[in-house]
Amino acid sequence: MSHINHFAHGWVTPVLAYLMSVVGSLLGLMLTARARSAEGSARVRWLIGGALSIGGTGIWVMHFIAMMGFDVPGTLIRYNVPLTIVSFVIAVAVAFGGLLVVSRGGGRALPLLVGGLITGVGVAAMHYTGMFAMNMSGQVNYDILVVAISVLIAVVAATVALWFTLRVEGALATIGAALIMGVAVNGMHFTGMYAMSVRLQEGLSTGGAEAIDFLLPLLVGISLLTVGLLLAVLLSPSAAELREDAAILARLESRRQSQNGTLPPPVQEPTRKDSLFTPRNQ
Repeated sequence: MSHINHFAHGWVTPVLAYLMSVVGSLLGLMLTARARSAEGSARVRWLIGGALSIGGTGIWVMHFIAMMGFDVPGTLIRYNVPLTIVSFVIAVAVAFGGLLVVSRGGGRALPLLVGGLITGVGVAAMHYTGMFAMNMSGQVNYDILVVAISVLIAVVAATVALWFTLRVEGALATIGAALIMGVAVNGMHFTGMYAMSVRLQEGLSTGGAEAIDFLLPLLVGISLLTVGLLLAVLLSPSAAELREDAAILARLESRRQSQNGTLPPPVQEPTRKDSLFTPRNQ
């Protein structure tokens, strides 16, 4: 068996991978929180945004940033572009499917478990599809027991993540949940990588795109877009702020009507429990 190096660039790639999984999870939690108070097509749009953030950035980008540090001495590693894109679609699709199931489940346990199973198995499928997309001059084998453990970790992690999207409110709780989700996603990834072994063989094809030509620009672009979206959501008005603005306008209208001798309807005061991380009606 050939030696496998998962940290060819030291701790740079695993640290960046963890940070992006946290950023993607944080943005996804914030978007799904807003979906909780939305209805109809607005809810679906927020859920799609959450799926792109959690599945696209929190899982897929994390996976391939970590893969930038993957190296097998004695062979070049190239990537099958269509299969790599398929792995991205799988990550986003299963994240959306899980979010949709739990959002329609009313917080019940069975929809949560079903959504966690769908998402977890899908995340594992994304991981191994991404691994299958690698081409190298060697035969890749997997330890079935470790693969099964990685799938179990993915299912548990997905279920916990979906539970967070239903329950977590407030800035500190949301950040804490994102940090935990980052640990879970990275744990699944490196467990799955530990199941892998490579036996080098001469003459095998290494066709495909190099990571630095294909993956690196894509990862940088998605990462910058995600950070920009996160900042936009952080700076956008919260539900509490919107209600306060509406109450102020209503009081001004009430005062104007009272000066004109008409009696306005009573004004309902907004609650103060919401924060920047709570959902907004759209």
